[in-house]
Amino acid sequence: MNFLNSTPSRATAALLLFSASLCPARAWTWRYDFRAGLDTNFWTTASIGNSAFTYTTTGAGLRVAGPSGGSGYQAGRLMLNLNDYPQGLTDFEASASIVATGSGIVTCSVPMCYRVVATLDPPGMIPIPGGTNSGTDPDIGAYSLTVGAFFMDATEVTKVKWDEVCVWAVTNDYGFDNAGAGKVANHPVRSVNWYDAVKWCNARSQMEGRPAVYTVDGAVYKTGRSDAVVQTSAVGYRLPTDVEWAYAARGGLSGKRFPWGDTITHDQANYNSPASYSYDTSTTRGYHPAYATGGTPYTSPVGSFEPNGYGLCDMAGNVYEWCFDWCPGYVGSDRVLRGGNWANYANYCRPAFRNFFRPYNVDDGIGFRAVLSAQ
Repeated sequence: MNFLNSTPSRATAALLLFSASLCPARAWTWRYDFRAGLDTNFWTTASIGNSAFTYTTTGAGLRVAGPSGGSGYQAGRLMLNLNDYPQGLTDFEASASIVATGSGIVTCSVPMCYRVVATLDPPGMIPIPGGTNSGTDPDIGAYSLTVGAFFMDATEVTKVKWDEVCVWAVTNDYGFDNAGAGKVANHPVRSVNWYDAVKWCNARSQMEGRPAVYTVDGAVYKTGRSDAVVQTSAVGYRLPTDVEWAYAARGGLSGKRFPWGDTITHDQANYNSPASYSYDTSTTRGYHPAYATGGTPYTSPVGSFEPNGYGLCDMAGNVYEWCFDWCPGYVGSDRVLRGGNWANYANYCRPAFRNFFRPYNVDDGIGFRAVLSAQ
């Protein structure tokens, strides 16, 4: 949504109207473009949490204030210094209150060109901050993971989401090796190979009006199996890289065995618990007792366990997740799998553990989730 008011009058009211029905888990991302005269162009970005917030502008700059703990804050304030105005403008201010549910109007009164661009974070995705996570893992020793910012599905792709995209895809020249399976609609889709997952990401992008990421010989990858798939820089859905997945799984923690700490129990993940590992301290053993019903696979509804520090669920257990990369040492034959699954022991569910599989194979413990590069 874009608004541009170019009338330099204090009395002018600038309206930004939005009417989306917002999911509480989705956050507003605001970008401010202040233009004093013709030569000055200042930018800043803040991601605001789910609660209402207010912002004010003055001659000294932009101030955003909101609830403590809101995403994108530094000590509850975000300042933008406008420096000197070429037109010698006096102090001014504007304020608005935005509620992150329902509909509303933002009203601003400013004596300069003033544009607010508001975009909603991709539905069902979590912003992952760029940076480096380094430390000493109790099992593998020193490690360092560096990524740029991106968005990641909060959960593994569900069967119902898989079906939604596939219905569109097959009417738009896509073809998949496997139909995909899921125990229940809100369980992760599984029994899809790497080629299926990559083509599905392209279809999801195009269905939503985004550019497709994956190409073969310069054309959008839609059918067949190809190991010549190129991951372009287009801002569409794609599989995470091996490093992106490992970085996101740690949830901001450094040097821990699991996304939440150094031990694991059935309260934290859907996996198979023997008495073989000292760090598996579950009071229940074997398959997860809540989900070992109705025949295998013993998957669980996505989001059944507490998320990690970034807000990602099921980064340990439930189903393995395809990554884009070839597995080191197996380039040209096997792609990376991460996260472990419902049938695996605790050691397979560690963020540091990398598994691999032939890209054309399927398994009832393998699914995936998508990411989206930050613009």
